[in-house]
Amino acid sequence: MDIKNELRLTDTNAASDSKGRTWGMEGNLFWWLIGGVGAGITVFFILLVVLGSSFFMSLLTALAPVLVCLAYIFGLRQGKPPGYDRDVFEYAASGRGFSPEVHHSCTHPLL
Repeated sequence: MDIKNELRLTDTNAASDSKGRTWGMEGNLFWWLIGGVGAGITVFFILLVVLGSSFFMSLLTALAPVLVCLAYIFGLRQGKPPGYDRDVFEYAASGRGFSPEVHHSCTHPLL
């Protein structure tokens, strides 16, 4: 009885499937958050310094870009399949897509 004790190595390429995580967000989604924070800071200083708005009004208005980016990240991208965000926007803009409209009829086809 001859038993082969060879170790078989197989390259699985598991690392190439993951885009990584930064700050708990998949792939490069943290750039969206950094962009939202940058836009918020810009809006804050424009309202406060250039337009002379109050501090709290400038702060509340500057939170809008950050909240929009967070809603986009966690609502349409994080944990969703690729292209999900584009599909949602396309559905909102044009409806169902290429499928024919389904009309339900209550009449029997043989009557």
